[in-house]
Amino acid sequence: MAFLLRQVAKPVLLRTLLNGSPTSMRLAAKDVTASAPATNTTPQQQLLVSENCLKRLREICTDGSFLRITVEGGGCSGFQYKFDLDSKLNEDDLQFGEDKAKVVIDTVSLDYCTGATVDYHSELIRAGFRMIANPLAEQGCSCGSSFSIKL
Repeated sequence: MAFLLRQVAKPVLLRTLLNGSPTSMRLAAKDVTASAPATNTTPQQQLLVSENCLKRLREICTDGSFLRITVEGGGCSGFQYKFDLDSKLNEDDLQFGEDKAKVVIDTVSLDYCTGATVDYHSELIRAGFRMIANPLAEQGCSCGSSFSIKL
C-alpha cells in the first residue's frame, strides 16, 4: 500500500515542486534571483541563480566567459556536478543569469537539476560554486558535489 501511495504522490509532489505553488516558491527563493531562461526553455526547465553566484561571476568572467554546469555519472552518490569556465556555446545549451554573469547548462544536464539553485559559497577552508535545493535529488554526499536522483 505504501508503495502505491508513493507512486501516486510522487508525480503530484514533483509537479508542485517544478511548477511551484506561490508559498513554496516564496520560501525557496527568499534570497535567490530568478534567472532569465533562454527562449527555447519551457516553464519546467529552469535553473535559479543566487545573487552570490551572480556577484562572483561578474568578478571573474570579464573576458566573455561563463560558468558551464554539467551533470556526469560518478561520485559517491551516482551523479556529480561539474563546474567549469567556458567561452564556447553549444547548440543544446541553455543560458541563465544575466549578460555579464551567465550560467550555461546543456539540456540533458538540466533534466537532472531543474528547479535547483546555483550558488557561490565561501568559507574559511574553501570557496566555490555549488548546486543547492535540487528538487530532483534524493540524497547527496557530505561534500555536496554528488547526488542521486529520485525515481
